[in-house]
Amino acid sequence: MLQISRTVSIPDDEIEMRAVRSQGAGGQNVNKVSTAIHLRFDIQASTLPDRYKEKLLKLSDHRITKEGVIVIKSQEHRSQEQNREEALQRLRALIQSAMIVPKPRKPSQPTRSSQRKRLDSKTRRSQIKSMRGKVTDESS
Repeated sequence: MLQISRTVSIPDDEIEMRAVRSQGAGGQNVNKVSTAIHLRFDIQASTLPDRYKEKLLKLSDHRITKEGVIVIKSQEHRSQEQNREEALQRLRALIQSAMIVPKPRKPSQPTRSSQRKRLDSKTRRSQIKSMRGKVTDESS
């Protein structure tokens, strides 16, 4: 059973894990032993609360398919057990991150001194640019 929070957990039979061969370098071990783990978790068919399901399906994460299945591949470690734990940790982190509510932004007001500085710099810049005009000879 994968514990998400104090009240929410996922039974093991809802998480499908399959051992596959790892990619990349690793010597002879890579060719003989299936150490990588493919984890699949169907959001719609799970016993997660509805608010969890809604938030997960709204996420734009590359690990969530259009059908609403979370697919995680773990192959960092040399042992199958460590990769299984890593995949479960990633699933837990993904579900927990979906439930984090961002703090609403409170728009701030610019201070009087910052407004004054901004207007002063605009005036200074305007004077500099006005001095760049063509020079006319008024004596003739």
